[in-house]
Amino acid sequence: EVQLQAFGGGLVQAGGSLRLSCAACGFSFDDYVIGWIRQAPGKAREGVSWINLGDGSSYYADSVKGRFSISSDNAKNMVYLQVNSLKPEDTAGYYCAAQEQFTAQAMGVQSTFDPLGYEYWGQGTQVTVSS
Repeated sequence: EVQLQAFGGGLVQAGGSLRLSCAACGFSFDDYVIGWIRQAPGKAREGVSWINLGDGSSYYADSVKGRFSISSDNAKNMVYLQVNSLKPEDTAGYYCAAQEQFTAQAMGVQSTFDPLGYEYWGQGTQVTVSS
C-alpha cells in the first residue's frame, strides 16, 4: 500500500524558513517522482516543486524559484522541501504526492506540476507565514 506523509510545517514570520519532510513507502522509490503541491484557502492547488527520484532532477514553479529547494534521501525513502524567505502568500497546506516516472516523462516538465497527474497523496502539513 502506497503511503505518503508530509510533516514539518508551522507558523513562521515573513522571511523565515522551514524544512518540510515527506515520508513515503509502499512503492519502488526510484521509479517515481514526488511533487510538492500547496493549497491556500479559497485557491486552487498549485504544484510548486517536483523531483525525479530516479535521476535526482528537480524543478520549481516560478513563484518559489530561488527560495525553495527540493531534495531526496532515497535510502530513507524521504523527500524534503527547504522553504526559505517565506512570504505571507506562501501560507497554505503543503502536500507531497507521487506519480510514476513514465507518466511524468510522457507529460513533460511543466505538465508534471499539474496536481491532477499525481496518483498518490499524503496528508498535508500547514505552513502559516505572518507578516
